[in-house]
Amino acid sequence: MVSDWLLSARRTLQKEMASIAEMEKRLGDDFATACEKILSCTGTVVLTGMGKSGLIARKWMATFSSTGTTSYFLNPAEAAHGDLGILRSGDLLIALSFSGETEELANVIRYARETQTFVIGVTGNPTSSLAKESNLVLSVAISEEACPLNLAPTASTICMMAMGDALAVALMERKEFTEKDFARLHPGGSLGRRLWLRAKELMHHGDALPLVSPETPFTEVLMEMTRKRLGLAVVSDKGAVLGIVTDGDVRRHFQSLSAKSVNSTARDMMTANPKSIGESAMAVDAREVMEKNRIQHLLVYSEPEAENSARLLGVVHLQDLLRAKVV
Repeated sequence: MVSDWLLSARRTLQKEMASIAEMEKRLGDDFATACEKILSCTGTVVLTGMGKSGLIARKWMATFSSTGTTSYFLNPAEAAHGDLGILRSGDLLIALSFSGETEELANVIRYARETQTFVIGVTGNPTSSLAKESNLVLSVAISEEACPLNLAPTASTICMMAMGDALAVALMERKEFTEKDFARLHPGGSLGRRLWLRAKELMHHGDALPLVSPETPFTEVLMEMTRKRLGLAVVSDKGAVLGIVTDGDVRRHFQSLSAKSVNSTARDMMTANPKSIGESAMAVDAREVMEKNRIQHLLVYSEPEAENSARLLGVVHLQDLLRAKVV
């Protein structure tokens, strides 16, 4: 038997999902205009709101800032005591209030109008004071709260939060915001560490690097590949890389020749001009090159101080990216 706890939880989630579905159907030109206004903002996108709307405004600000849209949160209660100076020419104000009648917002909206700052009002009441004073209104109206008393902000806060996410994602897509952009803005924490890793930090180098000469016999090439456990050997002559021998190269070589090919050397089996990457490239760059070329290894070179002076530093393997959770 399903417990009363689960029944209550499911009713809540169903009402909140229904509210988001209603909001999705209402999206139209106002949303598109809001995106264009934010995209073309030459200053800072300033978010403001009180209470739960203020908490959600902070979340909007955090999401915008971390995805390439410069933003700031203005506490409307503090604004009347000097913080209004945060608003400057070229800024855009987004004011959140489900009722649209939050008293603390009055001074902020008034100052924005006086300074000709474009105002986007986010409210559940299209006839409210906030709606009337805004240049553009995004509706987060709902049929009912998920609260059984229809009082506690539940469905309304979910819709307001979702509206911010919808704007942020739409802006990301228009800006072609990439993982590398995200990494630059998130250098800390496990997520930032994963995305900020350099190929150089993951590569195998020194004694772990499987090196053979072009005339190394087939059997010794296999022994070196087995010892270093990378599935390849780098073919080098006097410090210059000529190519690599991978497991696939060995199989293809012996499929195309007779049994006498056991006398083959590294030069006979190698792939010339293997794919490579610079030491300063991020691990996500290495992943992109591997995916594009359908390979599992990349040579890592130093950044050349002069033309043709780059030297081999190591090899990064797809498994290294998997262990670092870059893939």
